[in-house]
Amino acid sequence: MERVHHDGRETAYLHARPGADGERVLYVHGSGGTHQVWGRQYEAATGPTVGVDLSGHGRSTDFTRPAGEPALAAYVADVQAVARQTEPAVLVGNSLGGAVVLELLRSDGYDPAGVVLAGTGAKLAVAAQYRRALNEDFEAAVELLHRPNRLFHDPEPELLERSKAAIRSVGQEVTRRDFLTAHVFDIRGTLEGIETPALAVVGEHDQLTPPWYHEYLAEQLPACERAVIADAAHLAMLEQPRAFSAAIEAFLERL
Repeated sequence: MERVHHDGRETAYLHARPGADGERVLYVHGSGGTHQVWGRQYEAATGPTVGVDLSGHGRSTDFTRPAGEPALAAYVADVQAVARQTEPAVLVGNSLGGAVVLELLRSDGYDPAGVVLAGTGAKLAVAAQYRRALNEDFEAAVELLHRPNRLFHDPEPELLERSKAAIRSVGQEVTRRDFLTAHVFDIRGTLEGIETPALAVVGEHDQLTPPWYHEYLAEQLPACERAVIADAAHLAMLEQPRAFSAAIEAFLERL
C-alpha cells in the first residue's frame, strides 16, 4: 500500500502494475467497504490500477467530521489527493463511491477522461430499516444488507461470509457515517453540467440502487451509457467479476 498525506490525514491506496501499458483506472469503494472490494478487477486488469481506502476505512486514517456533506467533502478530498498523485484516466465509483466521483466532477477537483458509476445514483436515500439497524444493532444491519438482492443476488457462501467480515472490520461507526452520508446525497437537477463521458453499470437485481437509478443517470448526464450485469445485485464487481470487468474494458476501448 502507498500513502498520500493531505488535509492533516493519510490516505492509503493500492497501486497495482504502475508501470504497465494502458490507461490507469482508480477504483473507489462504497459504504462500509475498502479497496479490497475491487480485488477481482485488479486481477483481471492488464493496465495500471489504483484502489483507494477512504478515510476511516482499511489502512487510511480517519477524520472527525460528521456524516453528510462534511464527510462527503472529506471523501472527495481523499480521492482527489490520490488522483493527483497517480493520474488515472478513468475513475470507477461504487454506491457512495459513485457519489464521491460525481461530487469530485462537480467541484472540478479532477478531470478524468471518463468515469464508471456502478450501483449508484444522483440520489442515494437509505431506507429507514437500514438506518435504524445501523444505529441500534450493527449485526442486524449486516444481515439485512446480505439478504437476497441487496448486496448480492445469489452468491457463493464463502463470498457472503467474506463480505460480512469486511463490513464488520470497518465497524459500526464508520459504516453508519457512510450510509447517513449517502442518505442526504442528492444532486438531481445538476447533472447536465457534468460532461465527462460516463458508464452507468448496475446489477439487474440490485434493490439498493435499482436499475432505474442508472437509467436516470444515462438520461440526465450529457454523455452517459448504461450497462446491466445479469445475475448480480449491488456488488456486481464481486458477484459477476468477468462481466463487470468486460463492461469497463469495453468502455475504455470506446474512450
